[in-house]
Amino acid sequence: MSRALGNDPAAWNAARACLQTPRDLMRFGVTRFGAAGLHFGHGFPDALAEARYLVAHVLHLPPARAAEWLDARLTPAEAEAVLALLRERCDSRRPAAYLTGEAWLGDFRFRVDERTIVPRSLIAELLEDGALHPWLDLDSTQHIADVCTGGGSLAVLFALAAPQADVDAVDLSPQALEVAALNVADYGLEDRIQLLQGDLLAPLDGEYELIVSNPPYVDADAMAALPGEYRCEPHMALASGDDGLDHARALIAGARRLLAPHGVLVVEVGHQRPVLEMALPDLPFTWLEARDGGTYVFLLRREELPGA
Repeated sequence: MSRALGNDPAAWNAARACLQTPRDLMRFGVTRFGAAGLHFGHGFPDALAEARYLVAHVLHLPPARAAEWLDARLTPAEAEAVLALLRERCDSRRPAAYLTGEAWLGDFRFRVDERTIVPRSLIAELLEDGALHPWLDLDSTQHIADVCTGGGSLAVLFALAAPQADVDAVDLSPQALEVAALNVADYGLEDRIQLLQGDLLAPLDGEYELIVSNPPYVDADAMAALPGEYRCEPHMALASGDDGLDHARALIAGARRLLAPHGVLVVEVGHQRPVLEMALPDLPFTWLEARDGGTYVFLLRREELPGA
């Protein structure tokens, strides 16, 4: 059984004796991850990317420059520390971010633990690429709401990208907001980001140029089939009713009253686009294209939303 799970004791013992460089340990990690049948997607697309990150984390190497030290010889203590983390990943099936206590969105580091979902929104990528610029001038934006903020990563990124804006960051989970408070403090944004506990739009009051959300959007069938890594995350941060769109519907139904005249609603729905378009065929969704060519995030202007 242990061999089938990727945790053959003989393999780990042999590794201690012969693996000497970060490259050696990365290769070994990929092999063990494959044997264990691990799943990825919490910030890393595959076993290699995750193994590279874990090795760099233990060795305190900058992730973007870790390749410069791939063939450096490690001390026995360093190699043992890397192997311990790789083995914990196989044994626990917890996402790497929960093991290291951090997650990265581009060049930005965020604290994370089991109180909140691991941040991985495509909205962060779109923000970095300037995809919102045709509809929103972030340099002059005054008021933003981040709904379902989780650990506060999008609230922080938008506050940094819109230097004049105040950001109201909402989440139903008090525990998630505890993590968000740590991230807000890490970036020195306590005066500009207000954390609000409540259900979706309910705690908000005022006019926002932007309401942005990466809400739960996993449907009931997918929830029942989630691999172990995703089951480590809070259920409420993933599940959104039978078709995965309960939260998106509520945001669409209620956003108009809170948006400024030229305001926009931006929501990530993942692979639920066809389901959403079928459910709401009369809405003129604008789909923002990700770097991989996928369209997982929609934009609606205030005048396009229901409730006129």
